[in-house]
Amino acid sequence: MATEQLVLYVIYALAAAAAAMMVIALGRLFEDRGAHRAINRRLKRLAADEHPQETLAALLTERGLSVSGDYLMNIVWLNRLYVQSGRTGRPLTYFVTYALVGTGLALALTFLRLPLPVALLVGLVVAIILPLVMLRRARSARIRKFEKQLPDALDMIVRSLRAGHPTSVAVGLVAREMPDPIGTEFGIVFDEVSFGSQLETAIRKLAERVGFEGLQLLSVGVGIQAKTGGNLAEILGNLSATLRERHTLRLKVRSLASEGKMSAIMMSLFPLVMFGILLLIAPSYYGAVWDDPLVMPVFTVFGVWALFGDFIMYRMVNFDF
Repeated sequence: MATEQLVLYVIYALAAAAAAMMVIALGRLFEDRGAHRAINRRLKRLAADEHPQETLAALLTERGLSVSGDYLMNIVWLNRLYVQSGRTGRPLTYFVTYALVGTGLALALTFLRLPLPVALLVGLVVAIILPLVMLRRARSARIRKFEKQLPDALDMIVRSLRAGHPTSVAVGLVAREMPDPIGTEFGIVFDEVSFGSQLETAIRKLAERVGFEGLQLLSVGVGIQAKTGGNLAEILGNLSATLRERHTLRLKVRSLASEGKMSAIMMSLFPLVMFGILLLIAPSYYGAVWDDPLVMPVFTVFGVWALFGDFIMYRMVNFDF
């Protein structure tokens, strides 16, 4: 009887996981469509005969910022995460949508007679943890795109400066010639400078909106050049070369660590996969062991120990530099 209940709980857990994966798939689908529409978003707005100042305000407000570029939410870290993810729309709408989906999923699982604690746990994961995970994944993907595009953008600015163009014109060239995410972001910088903001301030806000550390170097370089003078084209050229070399080194490290990552994944999944296979093909394999009062404490201890080992392996194959 205990084995049958365990199998039933496993089926319920798999059904909940399938529902959560469906929510993730739908979210990724809408995100991909939104990203497709967001290509050259600023240029599309300007092509629709929209005033540049209105375009700037719209680009900022649809990212969860005020017209002046400040955060709208009191929870700054959450607002920053939403802005850096590149999503468009009001942050409140995004989180309320996931909260409603999580609540509905919890009610559905309760209706299917799943234990109330399990249904509440699944609902909380979908309502709270899942939107944060989606935002973090979107932010990481967007930063990787920005990392690939930034050296080319800096080279374009350098060539424009060496041709005798002002810095604002060089930034506007990037906004006009390069796709998103860097095209619209530099377009916002160009508009802010055109409406009276300092270039150093605009680039500092750009670094906050994107979250890529390379932009911090750009902000520092532009700030030093503005205060002490110097050849901005040479500074940006050296920064572009540094970012390219750093990106190449990161790819080399990632390729060298890929074997360790795969080994860690296989070692972590193997016990769970074998346990599931045994439950499906031989439910009576463990016999009366399930009725022993020591089973759950032992499983809990070894589960925590396995998670600790997974954490150590994760830290060994992930490098921050």
